[in-house]
Amino acid sequence: MNRRQFIIGNSLAVVGLCLPFSVEAGNFMNNPKLSDFQKRLRPVGRALEFEDYYVWCNSPIEGPDGKIHVFFSRWPKAKGMSGWINSSEIAHAVANTPEGPYEYVGTVLVPRGEGFWDATTCHNPSIHFVEGKYALFFMGNSNGKMNTKLIGLATADSLYGPWKRPDQPLLLPGKEGCWDDLLTTNPSFLKHPNGEYWLYYKSLDTENYEHPKFPVKGNRKYGLAISKSLHGPYEKYEYNPVIDFSKLGDNKQCEDAFVWYENKKFKMLARDMGVFGIDYGLYMDSDDGKNWSDPQIAYQPINKYIDQPEAPKHLNRYGRLERPQLLFQNGKATYMFSASQGGKYETASGFIFKII
Repeated sequence: MNRRQFIIGNSLAVVGLCLPFSVEAGNFMNNPKLSDFQKRLRPVGRALEFEDYYVWCNSPIEGPDGKIHVFFSRWPKAKGMSGWINSSEIAHAVANTPEGPYEYVGTVLVPRGEGFWDATTCHNPSIHFVEGKYALFFMGNSNGKMNTKLIGLATADSLYGPWKRPDQPLLLPGKEGCWDDLLTTNPSFLKHPNGEYWLYYKSLDTENYEHPKFPVKGNRKYGLAISKSLHGPYEKYEYNPVIDFSKLGDNKQCEDAFVWYENKKFKMLARDMGVFGIDYGLYMDSDDGKNWSDPQIAYQPINKYIDQPEAPKHLNRYGRLERPQLLFQNGKATYMFSASQGGKYETASGFIFKII
């Protein structure tokens, strides 16, 4: 298997599960499979609904107090869905059980204003407990636009803070002309069994973003950066990108990856952007965290799990689950937290699944 790319194919057809796939691609495209992970999901329902805010990127962790703490992105309802790119902050909520209800505790990170790398948004929280400290990976930008998105890391001794804010981002884009020369975002972190610190990140190249050949600007891929220290420096893997769907044609890609290690396997969830359909999730696994299996379906559109009213005209991602994040209890994945448009305020909220 080639380290740089593991799938090839082109064109679309519709069969089986009524999903678009490539006629000449591998068997996974001709016969899309529901993963074992998907078969274990049981919907709990929405959480973290606020009348005046959109909520996204719900990252859970069990605290030493036995409570479930969720770090999430939110921005004012008045900004609409697009407010995430220029007005997001990262907040903290707590519940006695994974299924809630959740109580807002406070805002953890806010955009710092002119002159800072995270001046205009704080987004994509991913919370971890690493060697006695809480590590909150996130994305910030400095101009309210895509081209300054960068990954950062805030740390604290307690889930209630105070949080030490980074003066510099943790991971920069690649050199001009590289596949990742536009930005770094969607951080997914794990402590490798060998003691290294592994950071998966999404990026795309400037050329395909600024001069798009398809309706979706750019082609999102995933890279890996490795460090001997939590705070870096992180060195990018020489055979990046480790996830690249571009050879499937039709600008297929993915985002929102969440990576974990379980039963001597690296496992990944991601939001599908055209492999099986834009309202699906992807599941992949790996023996080494670098060479990944063909994708299967990790989760389906939200209408497979609940009945929803007709889509409001202002919500163009309605029916889709994004930003999958897992809750671990006693070393076992017990719940999946995701984000979805809709809910009683017609904005966006968390959506929780139990993993049986």
